Amino acid sequence: MMREILGVAQDGTQILRRWFHDDYFDLFTWQTDQGEITAFQLCYGLDSSERALEWRKDHGWFQDGKTTAEPVPRKILSTVLSPPRLAGADPAEPIESRFEFAARDLPDAIRAGVAARLREFVEQDAVTARRAKVRRALWQEKIIPGSG
Repeated sequence: MMREILGVAQDGTQILRRWFHDDYFDLFTWQTDQGEITAFQLCYGLDSSERALEWRKDHGWFQDGKTTAEPVPRKILSTVLSPPRLAGADPAEPIESRFEFAARDLPDAIRAGVAARLREFVEQDAVTARRAKVRRALWQEKIIPGSG
């Protein structure tokens, strides 16, 4: 189950950065002061197999972490994954279902907003990966002691 990491570094703009984490997912969100999600990055997988789906309001979808330049199949969120690290999750559970399970205690607006965008991603054409490895900003790499 995802929990919020508190004490995330902010950049001084009107956009609030938030980080939610569990053993399989890292969800980074950018929200306006009215709570609108303007971007998010959903990282999944572990270590060298980590991938990220990123959505930005004005730019659409990107994928990082694919090792080839081939387009990512549009049904990636429905594909079967390796055995899950989430207690109670089915080993053949697709990413979308795993996210729904892991995100059940997130704030409603974030859970529903990200889930809606993930469903949109499933329906679109393939997305070409930008990079072979997921890159994280400094604020996305450090958990401040006592923050979560």
